[in-house]
Amino acid sequence: MKVILLSDVKKVGKKDQVVDVSDGYANNYLIKNKLAVLYTKKSKEVLDEQVSERNILEQQKIKELNEIKKALENKMFNFKVKTGKEDKVFGKVSSKQIQDELKSKGFNIDKKCIKLNNDLDTLGVHEVEIVLHKEVSFKIRVNLSK
Repeated sequence: MKVILLSDVKKVGKKDQVVDVSDGYANNYLIKNKLAVLYTKKSKEVLDEQVSERNILEQQKIKELNEIKKALENKMFNFKVKTGKEDKVFGKVSSKQIQDELKSKGFNIDKKCIKLNNDLDTLGVHEVEIVLHKEVSFKIRVNLSK
């Protein structure tokens, strides 16, 4: 029996995929638990329509994120830090602090999008990668000074 999966099902397939499964498994588990619907011409049309709508929304989102990328790419953000002997920084600059600085500049970026490869615990300029989407990523520069 052919069904269209409404969500990811382990060892069967991913969401929106058309799979062929046994009649009993389809009726007693997948359809009963609303994990799939029976494959028909009408259900295939509805699936195609939903997928195309999602793709359009995804493209709009990527366009908006690219505008943010253009505004922030290669910008310099300064942080004043406390230092001890031999200019050793107390603590480090975290992704939360970078997020707060971006928010103060008018950019609402989640701290999970800010990728720190290593700790920002030395004076000077550091490059920080920001991944807004799997297709939209860029680098900003963070300057730590006394």
